[in-house]
Amino acid sequence: MHDQVIDATGGAPEPSCPACGPAGAAAPVLRVSLPSVEDLGTVAEARAAIDGLDAALAVLLERRAAVAALVQRLKPVGGFAGRNPDREREIVDAMAGHAPSLGRDHLARIMNAVIEAGLDAAGR
Repeated sequence: MHDQVIDATGGAPEPSCPACGPAGAAAPVLRVSLPSVEDLGTVAEARAAIDGLDAALAVLLERRAAVAALVQRLKPVGGFAGRNPDREREIVDAMAGHAPSLGRDHLARIMNAVIEAGLDAAGR
């Protein structure tokens, strides 16, 4: 894997957040370096990379949950009763192209947990 960077609008940056921009930035941007696994030579380096990825993932999951909550309000039947297995399969199939090493079955389990957590959060 070569070095890549993901940029996305994030939440309010925290000074200690390895993935967030500087605190007080007008329009927070999530910037995550995707280092080559081959370039990580120590446990500390690998853990630092994981911390940055986890911070980015948390911001993305928060944003996904907010958008999914909007979908729930717009649908005629929301919540768990309004789940659409065909749509969920489409999501997993699309993700599988971006994460082939995880495989469709693992991604389906991950996304099921993400979807259920989002529905729980939307119901609160």
